[in-house]
Amino acid sequence: MNAMSTSSSTEIDKSAESTGSTEITEPALATRSAVRISPQPSRVIAKLFVPGEEVPENESRTAAVIARVLSLDEHQVDEVLTRTLESFGGRHHDLRGILASHFETISHRIPHGEEVSERHQLLIGAYFTHEYSIEGAALCNPSMVAHPDQEGLADDQTRFVLSARAIGEGHLSCIELRTGVVGPGTRIEVDPITPVTSLGRVRPADYDRRLFESLLAAHADDDEVAAFLHRHLPARFSAGDLEHTLRNLPYALTPRQGTHRTIELIQWIAASTYDLEFPPDTRLSERVLWPTGPTERRGMEDARFVRFTDDDGEASYYATYTAFDGATVVPQRLQTEDFRVFHTTQFGGPAAANKGMALFPRKVGGRYVALSRWDRENTSITTSPDNQTWTVAHTIQTPARSWELTQIGNCGSPIETEQGWLVLTHGVGPMRTYSIGAILLDLEHPQRLIASLEDPLISPDAQERDGYVPNVVYSCGAMRHRDTLVIPYGISDNEIGFATVPIPALLGRMRPVESATSSV
Repeated sequence: MNAMSTSSSTEIDKSAESTGSTEITEPALATRSAVRISPQPSRVIAKLFVPGEEVPENESRTAAVIARVLSLDEHQVDEVLTRTLESFGGRHHDLRGILASHFETISHRIPHGEEVSERHQLLIGAYFTHEYSIEGAALCNPSMVAHPDQEGLADDQTRFVLSARAIGEGHLSCIELRTGVVGPGTRIEVDPITPVTSLGRVRPADYDRRLFESLLAAHADDDEVAAFLHRHLPARFSAGDLEHTLRNLPYALTPRQGTHRTIELIQWIAASTYDLEFPPDTRLSERVLWPTGPTERRGMEDARFVRFTDDDGEASYYATYTAFDGATVVPQRLQTEDFRVFHTTQFGGPAAANKGMALFPRKVGGRYVALSRWDRENTSITTSPDNQTWTVAHTIQTPARSWELTQIGNCGSPIETEQGWLVLTHGVGPMRTYSIGAILLDLEHPQRLIASLEDPLISPDAQERDGYVPNVVYSCGAMRHRDTLVIPYGISDNEIGFATVPIPALLGRMRPVESATSSV
């Protein structure tokens, strides 16, 4: 669908003419597209379900349910299993494999010596599976990057990958993916999707010793245990290496105060670092990144994807996202080259706190750079030698205008232009209304704020005010298409819209900042 047009000429306020004064209103920079992505409750995943644990007492009824299923004869098993596979098979990628996996998870409840047929196993797995509508409550907060595959397009087209935050029952968030094409011009097309989903396969990752040491130091835990790990673990190590090293911890250290807490934290860090692999035959839009590690057990929120170019010219994709465990939020990182295999890890360092970290698309001055909102209300800059441990952040912008006085932050990774790093921002104003703005940072010294947009680039209009979270427009990352900025944005957490902005016009509208923040 083609983008809707807006006037490019300067408008005059007619009501002011009768009073003898003329107010000049600058034309809108952002052109809203008619394209929308709406939540689809039919998008479901198949999750493990343990009867009894859905109530606060957490009293499992696993053994009783298994006993009742085992009491069915083979004819009943065949009838119920066939009906289940026919009814639900088309809604999931490899439903049989899912049911088998869920049976394996609770198979320790099978009485000793009990022989269980394969079909009985699958049916038991079905009783311990339930569907969860990942978009049942909301779909919002998208980010947008150029797709790794640009084959078969015209010169004036860019294929994109869009990530989105999907929210279901209980306000659980996961990360979804979409694809589409921008161009020719400002035309936007989103590819159709199938209702089938895939959660992929989780496997242990290789660990980085520096990250463990950074996180342990931040929690001021037992130095002797940390020193023992440093002495006996290589710079990169496996889950087996970690288990072997902890098993050989000197017995004399075990009675020490904090030792067991430190070991628990080490295991927590390890569980929060994992790889996720999707089958090669799944479409990108079928892949769902579902909370897996302990830090994210209540949600993966607001992924900010960026196409990162390393010093050698090789490109890969990173995403910073908010992990929520029900009490604490922390920024974490995804890394992928093909959107099929994802590597998940935590961040360390003082700037890796709260929500809204966003990576720059390349190193600056030999270091990784990121936007941070570690203090919950200001925009800051931080650097890292390894893209894992982040130094103390330096504030570059504080709330100053009426539409952002509650708090500010970024709306995704910076876009590089000849004039500077273009950063979309969000500001929260009266009645908790979210608007999108823009600032410009110095290319060589991004801690220097050199220009900003006085008024919001996008604010909720009359058709965008109502939804799961009213009065909010919010983006987690725009994409540059030639001289056009394509901004996907959440509309009151109800659906996803798109807007296009001419980059030269946007830069021309921004006002220089007289007292730029000094260099770090």
